[in-house]
Amino acid sequence: MKRTAHAHWNGTLQEGKGEITTQSTTLNNTQYSFKTRFADGVGTNPEELLAAAHAGCFTMAVGAVLTQAGFKPNDLSTDAVLDLDMQTLSITGIHLALKGSPIDGVNEEKFKEVAEGAKANCIISKALNVPITLDVTYG
Repeated sequence: MKRTAHAHWNGTLQEGKGEITTQSTTLNNTQYSFKTRFADGVGTNPEELLAAAHAGCFTMAVGAVLTQAGFKPNDLSTDAVLDLDMQTLSITGIHLALKGSPIDGVNEEKFKEVAEGAKANCIISKALNVPITLDVTYG
């Protein structure tokens, strides 16, 4: 399986602009620029998209592990915060904050264990080479 995306850029770093399109066209010529990446502007940026991908992948992984263990997951919600060091222009970590509604047969300890496993094993986590931290709220 392959997933694709396309990016186009025109102009200088600070004055230029670009568009990103994904295979599914959920992003379709979605604008990005220096301002949307390093300041405030309308559009997206690669770091925001990486945080969104990580939140989505991780949350699905929690649901998958619970399902495989015979439980029926309820509402799962994850916020992902990506830390970008502007001095080194590098991602220094991602923090995941998971909230889960009570699930029949799952106590808080089991839920946290599942979340830790998903953090370590979701596809995006495995692709990253940065520290990933996690907070879990259950109930």
